[in-house]
Amino acid sequence: MILRSTSFRFALRIFFIAGTTLITAFLTFYFHNWAYLLFGLILIAWQTYALIYAVNRTNRQLAFFFDSIRNNDSSLHFAEIKGNKAISELNKSLNRLNELIQQAKIQNRVQEQYYETILEHAATGLMSMDERGNILLANSAAKKLFRCDPLTHVLQLERVEKGLSAEVENIKQTGYKLVNITHERGSSQLSIRATSIIAKNKNVTLLSIQDIRNELDEKETESWIRLIRVLTHEIMNSIAPITSLAETVSGYFVDGDEIRKCHDLDEKIISNTITGLKVIRERGSGLVKFVESYRQLTHLHEPMRKNVDLQLFMEKIKLLLSSELNLNKATLSINFQNQGMRVFVDENLFSQVIINLVRNSYEALQGQENGMIQINTYKSTNNQTVIELIDNGPGIQID
Repeated sequence: MILRSTSFRFALRIFFIAGTTLITAFLTFYFHNWAYLLFGLILIAWQTYALIYAVNRTNRQLAFFFDSIRNNDSSLHFAEIKGNKAISELNKSLNRLNELIQQAKIQNRVQEQYYETILEHAATGLMSMDERGNILLANSAAKKLFRCDPLTHVLQLERVEKGLSAEVENIKQTGYKLVNITHERGSSQLSIRATSIIAKNKNVTLLSIQDIRNELDEKETESWIRLIRVLTHEIMNSIAPITSLAETVSGYFVDGDEIRKCHDLDEKIISNTITGLKVIRERGSGLVKFVESYRQLTHLHEPMRKNVDLQLFMEKIKLLLSSELNLNKATLSINFQNQGMRVFVDENLFSQVIINLVRNSYEALQGQENGMIQINTYKSTNNQTVIELIDNGPGIQID
C-alpha cells in the first residue's frame, strides 16, 4: 500500500515536470516571449528539486533505520506526520518494525539470562574454549573444580597444576581424559569430556568437568566392605569345623571334668587323634595361606597345583566336618564311582571351596531332622572329573 502510494506520487511529479516543459515550450515559441521560457525553467527546476528531495527523504529515512539496527540502537523514532500520507505510512511501518526488533532483542536477552542462570547453577563444570585457548564461558562449578578464578585463558591453568593447560588442550583430540589436581586440601580427580562445534564460523570446544574422587572413594569403601564380608564368611567356614574337631579330639582324653587314664586309651583313639590333629594343622595352615593371599592382593601368586588323591582328600574333609555334622544331626556320605581318581588342584584352595559348599548345605539343613548331604564323584563322558553335592534341604535364601 505504501509502495503503491509513493509510486503514484512520484509518477504524478514526473507528469507535472513533463507537462510544465511542454507548456513552457509551447508558450515561448507561440508568443515569441522569452519571459515564458525563464518562468518555465524556474518552475521546472523547482519541481525537479522537490522530486529529488522526496526521493532522498525516503532513502535517508531507510538509511537512518538500517544504521540504527546495525548499531543496536532501537531508540530511533520517526515522526508520523499527517500532511503526507505516504511518508506517514512509511514512518509508521518503520516504527512498528523497530518495535518488533526491540521485542525480539528483549526476548533473546531474557532467554540468554535464563540459560546463563542454568549454567551458573549447574553442579557440573561447563566451559567453552576457542582454537586460541581463549575461554569464552566458564561457570562457577568449572572455576571451583579448577580452583582458578578468573578463568579467561587456558594458560591460567598452569597456576593450578603444571602441564594442566596442555592436557586440557589435548582433550580436543581424545574427547575424554582423567586429570589429577593436587591442592592444599588434598587432591581431586577430574573427569573431563570434550565435544567440538562450529559457532560463527569458528571452532569451539565445549568441556564438561566432574570431580569423581568422591564416587571412587565410595566404590572403594563398598569394595572393602564386600571383601571383609567374603573374608569373614570364609574364615568362619574354616574355623567352625576346626573348633568342632578339636572338641571331639579333646573328648577322647577328657571325661567330664576328669582326664582319662592312659590305660583307657586304645590304638583307635590314638589313631583318630593323630588324624584329627593332622587335619587341624592342615586346615590351620590353609586358612593362614588363604588370609595371606588376600593380604597380598596386589601380588597374587599362582595356585600351587599338584596331583591330589581325591578319595583321601574327601575323607579328610569328612573327618574335619564330622563333629559339626553330628551336632546338626546331619549325615555326610561320599560316593566314588571310579577308584583311584586324582585331581590337579591347589589343595588348600580346593578344600576351602568344598568346605564352603558343604557348610552351605549345613545352613540349609538347620532345624531339619534326618538331614542328608551326599557328595558324588565320577568321570564325565569327556573324561572330566565331576564333584556333585546334593542335600535334602529347602535351599538357601538369597541375602
